Amino acid sequence: MNGKQPNNPLHGVTLESVVVRLVDHYGWENLGLHININCFKNDPSVKSSLKFLRRTPWARAQVENLYVATFPLRGKSENA
Repeated sequence: MNGKQPNNPLHGVTLESVVVRLVDHYGWENLGLHININCFKNDPSVKSSLKFLRRTPWARAQVENLYVATFPLRGKSENA
């Protein structure tokens, strides 16, 4: 694990923790305004969002980009 992905700011951060932290920060309604996808707007849940994001690379990229923009990572992963 040491240095294998030094330029990846999300290395070691799970998709679930990304979604949970964004929901905690923005709430479902505001998250749906930032990223216009139905899994955040219509009866949202972490489980349904993860299922959609794992199958939809463009949506996952938007979520990951919002996470990095919202929570700039300093040094090691903040989740560690």
